[in-house]
Amino acid sequence: MTVMTRITRAAIVGATVVGFAASATAATKWDMPTPYGDKTFHTINIRAFAADVAKATNGKLEITVHSAGSLVKHPEIKNAVRRGLVPIGELLISRLANEDPVFEVDSVPFLATNYDEAKKLWAASRPIIEKKLDAQGLQLLFAVPWPPQGIYAKKEIKTVDDLKGLKFRAYNKSTERLAQLAGAVPTQVEVPDIPTAFATGRVEAMITSPSTGANTKAWDFVSHFHHTQAWLPKNMVIVNKKALAKLGGDERKALLAAAATAEARGWKMSRDETAAKIAVLKKNGMTVVTPSAALMAGLKKIGQEMTDEWLARAGADGKAILDAYRQ
Repeated sequence: MTVMTRITRAAIVGATVVGFAASATAATKWDMPTPYGDKTFHTINIRAFAADVAKATNGKLEITVHSAGSLVKHPEIKNAVRRGLVPIGELLISRLANEDPVFEVDSVPFLATNYDEAKKLWAASRPIIEKKLDAQGLQLLFAVPWPPQGIYAKKEIKTVDDLKGLKFRAYNKSTERLAQLAGAVPTQVEVPDIPTAFATGRVEAMITSPSTGANTKAWDFVSHFHHTQAWLPKNMVIVNKKALAKLGGDERKALLAAAATAEARGWKMSRDETAAKIAVLKKNGMTVVTPSAALMAGLKKIGQEMTDEWLARAGADGKAILDAYRQ
């Protein structure tokens, strides 16, 4: 089923509902595609955001969340919002790295490796990211980080050399480059496909959050999690500016207030998620490894190389972000 077909069917159903109820409620109904499943804390936070909006507007703006790529697949969400096929959506910011290197700053390894650093990097990069989105008719509502990224494998990885030749799951440009520099073989795999990719031998290792590892039951296909805390990539929620402009002033104000609340709530949920999901990994028999000094030295060397490469690509915008971040 094509994106247009999926959205058209949803629109027909929505239009029918609105047709029966318009005279009574005059509600605006938005469909919101998200990439991740209902158990993912990002999705839980977004459903709370939608509930906050409905409550604050007395039902005048209703957002229906379509999780796990059920309405629009992850790679298509941004353009679906931009084209007005849907008014609002969520995506991983760094998926847009091929469009502009600014969007991958939060996935540069070892640039920001804890929540305080990640928040400072977000403050430094947000204005430039908002400007890029604004030029495309999009407005950023909020962004929430994943827990710090760690390496999952079928054995303990003691040095970077242990990654050589492994089929390594990638989910954006940065993870692909990291795999290349480590001598691994990058393979693009979306979250819902991770278990099958391991089961069929498409991938043998990956770097991702404790959340994704727990939610995909990583213990079924790997044995070790290395808590490298390489970076904290973020998801963002964006809205089509034309759709936003069509809202009444009170509804628009309520939407933006709910977005600010969702961002603060999401960051706290992410912090809590790190400890909780590492505990889940341990409970299910996985070995949680504190990375060796040799492994971290090798990874940080790759991180520095990737930072230099990113800065060369990002130019003046990249320099402005790093200068603000390092102040």
